[in-house]
Amino acid sequence: MKKFMDEDFLLSNESSKVLYYDYAKDMPIFDFHCHLNPQEIAENKQFKNMTEIWLNGDHYKWRALRSHGIDEQCITGDAGDKDKFRAWAKTVPYCIGNPLYHWTHLELKRYFNVEKLLNEETCDDIWEHCNEKLQQGDMTAQSIIKKSNVKAIFTTDDPTDHLEYHKAIQQNENVEAKVLPTFRPDKALEINKPSFTGFIDDLSEAGGRQIDTYQYFLQLMEKRIHYFHQVGCRISDHSIEYLPFEECTFEEAAAIFLKRKDGQAVSCIEENKYKTFTLLFLGRTYSSLGWAMQLHLGALRNNNTRMFNLIGGDSGFDSMRDFELAKPLNQLLNSLDRENQLPKTIIYNLNPVHNDVVASMIGNFQTGGIKGKVQFGSGWWFNDQKDGMIKQMSALANIGLISNFVGMLTDSRSFLSYTRHEYFRRILCDLFGRWIDQGEAPKDYSFIGNLVQDISYNNANHYFDI
Repeated sequence: MKKFMDEDFLLSNESSKVLYYDYAKDMPIFDFHCHLNPQEIAENKQFKNMTEIWLNGDHYKWRALRSHGIDEQCITGDAGDKDKFRAWAKTVPYCIGNPLYHWTHLELKRYFNVEKLLNEETCDDIWEHCNEKLQQGDMTAQSIIKKSNVKAIFTTDDPTDHLEYHKAIQQNENVEAKVLPTFRPDKALEINKPSFTGFIDDLSEAGGRQIDTYQYFLQLMEKRIHYFHQVGCRISDHSIEYLPFEECTFEEAAAIFLKRKDGQAVSCIEENKYKTFTLLFLGRTYSSLGWAMQLHLGALRNNNTRMFNLIGGDSGFDSMRDFELAKPLNQLLNSLDRENQLPKTIIYNLNPVHNDVVASMIGNFQTGGIKGKVQFGSGWWFNDQKDGMIKQMSALANIGLISNFVGMLTDSRSFLSYTRHEYFRRILCDLFGRWIDQGEAPKDYSFIGNLVQDISYNNANHYFDI
């Protein structure tokens, strides 16, 4: 019987072990989508305790805590940091089957040399040990990035951000990794949400005068994209609940924009027209600069109104959405490709029923001599666990070319989440290793090992070309 999370964790055969230890294990990390705070990197934050670095802002853990009956006071409330950590320690043993169980113990092993299981009995010892470790010089934000062998980090940034912390990081010789912004214009597209008018005000302030026309709005968005580009940005990101596609003229979009700006209600069809025209404009702009565009599709957010009113968004009350994807996604990409203005694009679907849809669709737009120009992104959010990753990679391998896959990302707010790349690489190597041992792939460790290294790091490094 195998020991829990031993050195061969998730590696089920000899071929998978060869691929992992000889090829994947020591590859650098290219983290092209995360939610790390650039200020914490710029200021080389020293975290005061495990709750601050591990539990604050982690809505994955918050969902598990609520499911285990933990009071909100010990999750997002005003309980003390040790009480919150103790609540997590009480919950962890009951997370078996959830990736949080593996991630928790991987992070304790790799960053704190803790071999014990976290539970109520070990809670105090682990709390004291890890907090003492956090006060050492090799556990600051910059030090964790370095010891994790991270070469590139793309944060997630609002179009109105000044990016002063990115500039500071780039001038800091102690930060060896590239830390670059990502252009995230969700508020500019969500015309029916309350945040839209506030975003227009913020964008007006950034532009130096009030936005009074849709044309000036687009000009300011383009100006912000070029500003981001100057600070090193090479990628955008869009979180889209469902993908709309409605043919729309500039005149129609302009009228809809002014209607909403004047405080009038915008119908669903008008919203979809506005989103389509604006997203196509942004896509063309990205293409002109050689950027990649990320589309995160299918998150139904903030479903619990009572809790949203109490603690706000991004708090763990989101889930998968079901909607028709194939036709509008093909229409969107085809509209850009028709003009030869389709940027490199990475598509993530939150609902796994869309795996084969996305895997088949990306093959329609592999043009321009760019290897893997349109990507099926890694298992995202509710899919970044063993089964979800295997399903995503299997769909990509069955229908497309997994060899060109740009691989894993953390999508996390925690500096301790880089072990998710280890988790992914072990699963990746086991997938290829099983193909070898079952006679479905040749026992050519050099060739297959190079593919594993490409998926682990090289493909992303070439794709983003920073």
